[in-house]
Amino acid sequence: MEAAAIPAAVAHHDDHHHGPPEAHHSSKVEREQLGILLFIISELMLFGAFFAAMFFIRVVSKDTWPPTGDLPVAVAATNAAVLLSSSVTMHWTDISAKRGNTFGMKAGIITTFLLGATFLFVQINEYLNLGFNPKTNASASAFFGLTGLHGAHVVIGLLLLFMSAVRIFKGAVDPQNLKGLEVAGIYWHFVDVMWVVVFTTVYILG
Repeated sequence: MEAAAIPAAVAHHDDHHHGPPEAHHSSKVEREQLGILLFIISELMLFGAFFAAMFFIRVVSKDTWPPTGDLPVAVAATNAAVLLSSSVTMHWTDISAKRGNTFGMKAGIITTFLLGATFLFVQINEYLNLGFNPKTNASASAFFGLTGLHGAHVVIGLLLLFMSAVRIFKGAVDPQNLKGLEVAGIYWHFVDVMWVVVFTTVYILG
């Protein structure tokens, strides 16, 4: 009787589990956060390649920089302040979400999106008034390549912010459901910090 019950219990257990067992989740870092952090590491290597190319062109090849006139450092500095301000509002959004503050979440995500869009608009306007283009010389190509790469990341960040805003306004974000918003926040902070590095390298040290 007992011998027959054991196989039956095993069979019952097998009905509820197919395939390999779940991986042991011992890390305090959530899978989504770990994924975006690994992605950011790969992006740092990509930016590093562009920085290395710019260093080689300017220092080793001694290419002329800037090609014509002066760079609009004041405009770029103001734009940097705009983007850094968006990190503050993004942090406000995250804190509001953890506290269940619906107004704070909505106001924070909208302000962050508008500041990011403003940065992108100013950057494009700067491109149109620089007086040189990617074909001018190698340094110009490196400039447009590096700042354009960052601009592409801003666009991706704005898409993530937009999707987060949709979820917030639908009521899908609360203190128990923050993973998507946190991932967007980590990515946005990365974009902001990377611009500080780009601005310092291109506009100040260049």
